[in-house]
Amino acid sequence: MGGTPLAWAVGKGHVEVVKLLLGRDDLDPNKPDDELEDTPLMSAARSGCEEMVKLLLSRDDVDPNQSDINHRTPLGTAVLSGHEGVVELLLERDDVDLNKQGEDGQTPLCCAACGRREGIVKILLGRSDVNLEKPDIFGERPIMWAAGSGCEGVMKLLLGRAEIDTNGPNMAGQTPLCRAADKGYEGVVKLLLELGDVNPDKPNGYGETPLNCAASSGHERVVKLLLGRDEVNPNKPDAEGNSPLWWAARNGYEGVVRLLLGRGDIDPNKPDAEGNSPLWWATRNGYEGVVRLLLGRGDIDPNKPDAEGNSPLWWAARNGYEGVVILLLGRGDIDPNKPNKHGETPLNRAAFAGYEGVVKLLLGRDEVNPNKPDAEGNPPLWWAARNGHEIVVRLLLGRGDIDLNRPGDDGQTPLWWATKNRHTGVIALLQSRTSTTPSMA
Repeated sequence: MGGTPLAWAVGKGHVEVVKLLLGRDDLDPNKPDDELEDTPLMSAARSGCEEMVKLLLSRDDVDPNQSDINHRTPLGTAVLSGHEGVVELLLERDDVDLNKQGEDGQTPLCCAACGRREGIVKILLGRSDVNLEKPDIFGERPIMWAAGSGCEGVMKLLLGRAEIDTNGPNMAGQTPLCRAADKGYEGVVKLLLELGDVNPDKPNGYGETPLNCAASSGHERVVKLLLGRDEVNPNKPDAEGNSPLWWAARNGYEGVVRLLLGRGDIDPNKPDAEGNSPLWWATRNGYEGVVRLLLGRGDIDPNKPDAEGNSPLWWAARNGYEGVVILLLGRGDIDPNKPNKHGETPLNRAAFAGYEGVVKLLLGRDEVNPNKPDAEGNPPLWWAARNGHEIVVRLLLGRGDIDLNRPGDDGQTPLWWATKNRHTGVIALLQSRTSTTPSMA
């Protein structure tokens, strides 16, 4: 530490030298160093040296509110560093500004709540002039910082003060309950819900309710607490149109999905803004556990397609999710031939990609048409032969109703493409069938 002899002595912890220097009437005890603009008191507060702080405060001309380069006072610095003893010493001075904000707008109470400094929060709340609601430059009040840090002890202390607004939002419209739910802090959520004046369904600036926040992040215990309140709407979507169940299904949070489906007023088919249901998302992403839970509901539509006409089964087939395909085919109301807007059936996509297990499952259904082409006229066998998927070709040939010579949109047969692309195994399979027409190859 540079600057004055006093600043140097404080920085080095030389108590006796500090005593000598403070005895000089011509000494300026508030002169800061040249770098961080730390006064001797600021330096002592930061280091937590209570003896040094007490010595400096013994001089009446020591300014306890002189800030550093970050506009933080010695009190704010002591709070930030967690030095309870120093905080108590500074608060003994009547001229200490308890609510002075730093560069980020945080008061000492904000800093203590943010840093989970329960002991310091208790000390600060002991002062009648503490401002409980003063926000920082981001609109975050002490209670918001406590909710975001998950410190139940600090939250209890703050909630013990009747003048605190428990529903007041920050600049993003987020309430303390929303913040705690989003972070998954079960204890803090429980404390807030125990208050009679907290709105458990109040959305933030993005339309996200506490339940939506908890469900989208997979916080099962918090979701359970919120669903225990009758006034919580389990279907309330965010500003983008996404419901809590949509988020949980999309992200694969099986436990959350189970809890949400336990509410009798849940809408399991509620789509997002693009028309995609929770089942659609769970299927597309391959979450078998979630798919199983959703299909357990009799009011689920397993065939509901997206804007392109792609059904849940189509997506499962396209991505090769055998387990999901098995679950979907287990529903009696499933349409295994349902094509999308491009005429692609689940079998067509699975054959194109070479997903043998999926193809086998689909061909096990008698109503599946193995010859149904896409909108361009290309049947499953044509795609499998062209792409060299030998096992898929063998599976397709196992169906007695397969048309070996059905050409694609280019007029070429499966054998022609297998020959062109030198897929010898496929060529052998096709030629082993007497119904293959060589002249068309």
